Amino acid sequence: MTKDIELKVVFAEGSMNEFDGTQEELDAFVAEIKEMVASGAFADAIPIKEEEEEELKLLMEKQKGLQ
Repeated sequence: MTKDIELKVVFAEGSMNEFDGTQEELDAFVAEIKEMVASGAFADAIPIKEEEEEELKLLMEKQKGLQ
């Protein structure tokens, strides 16, 4: 669980490329996500394992190549 871990919000490069809205809407969306993290909305989240993280990175790289 993440109750004792300080969470940091990091967006993958290009993860918002397909966002269909204004810059102001995107900024508000990002701020809302960060506020959710700060307020504890993800306090019961379970961190992914290292092997899952590597698999996720590979999938994201593959996705980048398709765009």
